[in-house]
Amino acid sequence: MNATPLTASQTTDPLAASAEYALPPATERLASRCAQIGEHAFTSRDYGAIPIRHIVLLRFANHVPTATRESMIERFLRLKDDCLRDGRPYIRSIEHGRQESGEGNGFGFEHAFFMTFDSEGDRNFYVGEPIVHDATCFDPVHHAFKAAIGPLLAPQGVLVFDFFPGAR
Repeated sequence: MNATPLTASQTTDPLAASAEYALPPATERLASRCAQIGEHAFTSRDYGAIPIRHIVLLRFANHVPTATRESMIERFLRLKDDCLRDGRPYIRSIEHGRQESGEGNGFGFEHAFFMTFDSEGDRNFYVGEPIVHDATCFDPVHHAFKAAIGPLLAPQGVLVFDFFPGAR
């Protein structure tokens, strides 16, 4: 797969949607690696066995009541205990906070979740689709959560960013 270069509107507006840009570089790289080694290896506990951070920013749709938002936040935080591999939790930690910056660059995102996984394989198992398609290779609890929260989010209401601490 060859990624199409960013258009001018995409370089100035990071939230702009465009069909011209099929896959971000990380997505393309991960999908290629998954295809090379297979979904079972890509999601194994020992694949990329160093901690990885997973940041999720959320922006709910305006019509979603506060009680529903709070319920979904609590459900998100429970994923730490509800998401299991071999009968035990595999998410090392989840922290949550509301947007508190006064800089005006929050793009409307309201909630941040900062997660740590012990390995890239655990993160891959957690994330599942769109890269992992075999249902035995991704977490059904997280998969159901994504399906439940998706309709409650504003357009482009989720931003996900993963990184390895200290990597350049």
